[in-house]
Amino acid sequence: MRLRFLILIVSFFMAATPAKAEILATFYSHDFSATYFPHAFIRVQGTIEETGEEIDTNYGFTAKSTSPGILFGSVKHMMETKKIGYVNKSDAHFTLRLDDVGYAKLMALVEEWTNIEGKGYNLKKRNCVHFAMEMAALFDLDVNRKSKFFKKPKSFMKELMELNPELALILPDQTPAEEPVQIASKPVE
Repeated sequence: MRLRFLILIVSFFMAATPAKAEILATFYSHDFSATYFPHAFIRVQGTIEETGEEIDTNYGFTAKSTSPGILFGSVKHMMETKKIGYVNKSDAHFTLRLDDVGYAKLMALVEEWTNIEGKGYNLKKRNCVHFAMEMAALFDLDVNRKSKFFKKPKSFMKELMELNPELALILPDQTPAEEPVQIASKPVE
């Protein structure tokens, strides 16, 4: 009888304990359309464990304005957040599970790219795909720094997934076929 009571109490407290907070970082691409250039970006969703803050936003590195100047060299840049309609029309490729330390690392890289001195966007050397590649490298994924797909976000994402076959996609409120890669974060340096 005591054992049964003890099991009941433990079960009650386990059920009452909230699920561990986590952030899902999903890598996206968007194909060319009449309105948009091809684009690569990352969406972050979830709960920051330390604060309980719910987040759902996205980050993509891009030129401040699209002009012929992007074809000839570096131009002014910005970190862009797209509306949910754009995100929903984009291709989700894979997801990483981040803890608070991993999220802090991600946000530090977003901040670093946001604050690049001068004209930071360069179609050949520092574009949205390069940003996505650096995000992937930040979490120790294998990347091809000599890829031929730096102007083709979807093809780059497919290449990245081929280099890291353990990657899987999960979106909130979905059950994945496989568990996405869990990032065991190291402290931010």
